[in-house]
Amino acid sequence: MKDSYSPPKAWRLLFTGLSFTLFGLGGLLLRLVCFPLVRLLYPDPLVQRRRSRMLVQYAFRYFVCFMHRTGVITWHISHPERLGKPGQMVVANHPSLIDVVLLIACIRDAGCVVKQGLWDNPFTRGPVQAAGYISNDASVEMIENTAQALREGQTLVIFPEGTRTTPGQMPRFHRGAAAIAIRGARCVTPVVIRVNPTTLTKAEPWYRIPSRRVHFSLEVGEAIDPQHFAQQAPAPIASRRLDALLHDYFVQELTKNERSAP
Repeated sequence: MKDSYSPPKAWRLLFTGLSFTLFGLGGLLLRLVCFPLVRLLYPDPLVQRRRSRMLVQYAFRYFVCFMHRTGVITWHISHPERLGKPGQMVVANHPSLIDVVLLIACIRDAGCVVKQGLWDNPFTRGPVQAAGYISNDASVEMIENTAQALREGQTLVIFPEGTRTTPGQMPRFHRGAAAIAIRGARCVTPVVIRVNPTTLTKAEPWYRIPSRRVHFSLEVGEAIDPQHFAQQAPAPIASRRLDALLHDYFVQELTKNERSAP
């Protein structure tokens, strides 16, 4: 999905703004029309959650497709077949605002741990509530709820940094993700996300677009068995070892191109 042609900057600015306008309107449509219909047609809460997650996935997929077709971004994902397993924790770095959109668009019936502010936003409140997403408030209750969701066989997307990566720095993971994995995950699958050139970072507003079209690359790694660590040490030590392994993996992958450059 990557090519050398880049539309003019004014064109990309126009369609970047239109993309986020459509994203907001889509969130309101889901909240005011689609999710009430789901609750009306499917009384079973489990079915409601699955249908709601399906709607969110389709909405995200169309959003990404719109951005690609209008020349705002290109993107590629390697080994998507490794995603969507029962009890799987998908762990990713977080360089850009739309990382979660790209990942959820690729994973069927996926949950997500997201920041609390999305519950206060009228455009995103409906989707995150209906899909049963979990707030990353770092409480003991949040850790246990997330672990329980994994034990139930849900697939969950987690960004261990808790917020977007500061440009030019390596990701810094909070240990809560590893603690959750030790308590409930059947497997942990790392996804390394690269954005070139950087855009929609923590310090950039949406209208500050780069001089050329942005390419997103998602590299899905091989699954890690968290129980390998849980069987060798008590939970606190096991989570520290798993956290260190994940951190080293992401640093190694994100610096791979730099090391191979002449």
